Amino acid sequence: MPTAEDKLAGLVRHVVAAFEPKVAVRLWTGERIGPATGPAITLNDPAAIARLAIRPSIATAVGLWMTGAVDIADGTIFDLAAARSDVKTKAALKRIDKLRVARALPALYALSRKTRGAGPAATSDAGASGSSKSAIQFHYDVSNDFYRLFLDSRMLYSCGYFDGWHDDIDKAQFDKLDMICRKLRLKDGERLLDIGCGWGALLIHAAEHYGVTGHGVTLSQAQFDLARERVAAKGLSDRITIELKPFQELSGLFDKVSSIGMFEHVGWDNHDTYFEAVRKLLKPNGLYLHHAITRPAKQTDKKFRKGTREYQAIIRYIFPGAELDHIGHTAQFLEKHRFEVHDVEDWREHYARTCRLWHDRLLARMDEASALAGRERARLWLLYLAGVSLGFERGGLLIYQTLASKRSKGPSGLPPTRRDLYA
Repeated sequence: MPTAEDKLAGLVRHVVAAFEPKVAVRLWTGERIGPATGPAITLNDPAAIARLAIRPSIATAVGLWMTGAVDIADGTIFDLAAARSDVKTKAALKRIDKLRVARALPALYALSRKTRGAGPAATSDAGASGSSKSAIQFHYDVSNDFYRLFLDSRMLYSCGYFDGWHDDIDKAQFDKLDMICRKLRLKDGERLLDIGCGWGALLIHAAEHYGVTGHGVTLSQAQFDLARERVAAKGLSDRITIELKPFQELSGLFDKVSSIGMFEHVGWDNHDTYFEAVRKLLKPNGLYLHHAITRPAKQTDKKFRKGTREYQAIIRYIFPGAELDHIGHTAQFLEKHRFEVHDVEDWREHYARTCRLWHDRLLARMDEASALAGRERARLWLLYLAGVSLGFERGGLLIYQTLASKRSKGPSGLPPTRRDLYA
């Protein structure tokens, strides 16, 4: 009499045949189904796979990936994404014998109860906004050494800027920093505020190359500690200050303000508060550089905020409490809060490339990553970086740099063209 594992193996063979994948599936028994060469999806735990068959969801799949119950051999997530089947999902589903599936369910259910699977917790403060201290520290305080494994030497955790599709992440991040400074038209002696300053790279670059006095804020203790160390090591403590505090508590006036990859944490319902705070911190005609991930707009904001299952998974597991907007919403709120929008530039493909390089660098050092952050979390980050890269590549995710000024009567003070940015 066939066992539950036998029935599951037979069901997997049946489903794989229906989809005709261009990658193989390797069972826990070692049996390989599909192409004899190339990457293979490995199913290492029949009980866990039965759980996915009984309760298919992204949460279940993420948990199985984290524990290693599902893995990839002889390739990467990108190889799987590139090897799409020619058979459409609807057509494949019609090929599946529903009666056969129904007959297998009792055995699969019994097998699935042998494991609960693993799933990542979002945050200890589940109701918090993405810009709360608990949410920020959940993501950024994994450990500085963990991020060093895959980021550039300056530890910039935002989109690089490529003057060609090269593999030099350090050059791409240097070029990004310089482009931000040029867009802000930074001048010697000006005061620059960086909201969400990370490990301090932009402030250091702006002080060293453009002569500004800088101030940065972050809610990550790990980032705060290392940023202050780096500023001191550069001998810039008299020109750069870093604080561990929320943007709502900032005061003073600044010539220029930057926000690089921080706005995603603010949350839709807090956008009025955020833009009003930025406006109060800027001098008249002061420039604001808004660098943020977005998604394509929908017919209504209600539909937009619901998002896809993949988007909800990223918010739940990686950036608890965060929320993306769309570029129309960004421009609307800037104008609503009396900013003048001067320039909007799409960096979608730049971020696809950045995340791909981060993924490859992390993959090459997974043993070290597992030792620092734990095997499950390291695998989660690898999945996240690949998924985000593919999201940007396919256009489900977008990113824009938007330059605006605090609106006032008369000339803006900006050059008549943008030639100086790309000279």
